[in-house]
Amino acid sequence: MTEFPVSERSRIRRMHERGSHAHSAAHAVLDAAPMCHVGYVIDGEPYVTPTIHWRDGNRVYWHGSSASRFLRKVNGQRACLTVSLMDGYVLARSAFNHSANYRSAMVFGRAHALTDPAEIAAALRHMVDDLFPGRWETLRPMSAQELKASTVIWMDIEEASVKERAAPPGDADEADFPVWAGVLPLVTTLAAAEPAPGPHAGIALPEALERLIASGQLR
Repeated sequence: MTEFPVSERSRIRRMHERGSHAHSAAHAVLDAAPMCHVGYVIDGEPYVTPTIHWRDGNRVYWHGSSASRFLRKVNGQRACLTVSLMDGYVLARSAFNHSANYRSAMVFGRAHALTDPAEIAAALRHMVDDLFPGRWETLRPMSAQELKASTVIWMDIEEASVKERAAPPGDADEADFPVWAGVLPLVTTLAAAEPAPGPHAGIALPEALERLIASGQLR
């Protein structure tokens, strides 16, 4: 199993049994999460920005407007990207033992902006087709101005820490206490599609999107 190197910034300090530094573990959580939060420093002040991300191998991407102060400032800087998914509330027999089932990943690296328009277009295509396979080819082609207005940031993952919990309440020794205990699962899924208004509102939903919604999968 390939693992990321561990330093003081990525070392798991508590609940080691829930943690991992494996490439596969970090990639799985990144791929399952629909959004990330990117932490960085501007002029000595900390910021955290939510955004959509996507992954290609050990490289993670995010994008936004070329006018974005965040994207201009983070280019070339160290960054910390985090994702988290909550899978359930864990109700125990005491308030102290209540918890949550979750998956989370924290990845570290140095952010870089793509500069070649062809690479920007290829990265954006990867984003669209990663979320909605085959959709890019059906869309109006991007214009030169749209490419110029788009910034794509990439970051090779240098280190990563993953933590997960997927278990019932940890108070089996209190099972005789007469109160309900267990897990209330939380599930994020796609709902029914809502067509955009306009002259072509009657176009049928593509079969690929129908299958995606029916599967309940976000990716």
